[in-house]
Amino acid sequence: MKTTLKLFNLLFVLLAFVACSDDDDDGPILIAVESNTASNIPAPQTGGFGQGEVGGPFTKFSFATGTVTDSDTEWDIAFRGLRIAVNGGAETGTNDEPTRNGNAGAAIVDGTFASVDSADGLTFAQDATGAFAVPAGSDNGWYNYNPMINVVTPLAGKILVFRTHDGKFAKVEILSYYRDAPTDITPEIANNDFRFYTFNYIYNPNEGETTLTAN
Repeated sequence: MKTTLKLFNLLFVLLAFVACSDDDDDGPILIAVESNTASNIPAPQTGGFGQGEVGGPFTKFSFATGTVTDSDTEWDIAFRGLRIAVNGGAETGTNDEPTRNGNAGAAIVDGTFASVDSADGLTFAQDATGAFAVPAGSDNGWYNYNPMINVVTPLAGKILVFRTHDGKFAKVEILSYYRDAPTDITPEIANNDFRFYTFNYIYNPNEGETTLTAN
């Protein structure tokens, strides 16, 4: 009788363990959300500043890989000069722009990189005829341009939140428009080492998840 009781108790424990294991397997396994920095992303252009029409290919960037990409489809945002394109919407009409084939969008949020912690409730604009989702022009979007000293400075308190080409979310804090993100922008740097983006970003790779804080 005692042996039978022990076997029954052991069977009960095993069944309870299996049940708990099955419950755990039902929950989603989330990929860790990490904070990263992209450095010296080139954004060259031809023309402009009295040198003819602006042109040249955009440099495309993927949040999923954290790198520049040549893919025609697996890109989220793209840079040329002071312009930032998203892989969503329609062609703006500028020269040499990439073809949009995703559902990316952009929102500009007031706050700090730490305080903007979710994409919930945001309205995402897409590129459209005559306009980029991230507005161009000094003090209109992400930067201020001082023509007296020819310096571009990211606007403090402006965080870019992106919906990626495949519906995930990322936030970006642009740190610098100059090679190696110098703290002191001399005239030589301003005239020779510009059109290089450095930015902090957090990308949430999990489908349907809007949280924008690192684990």
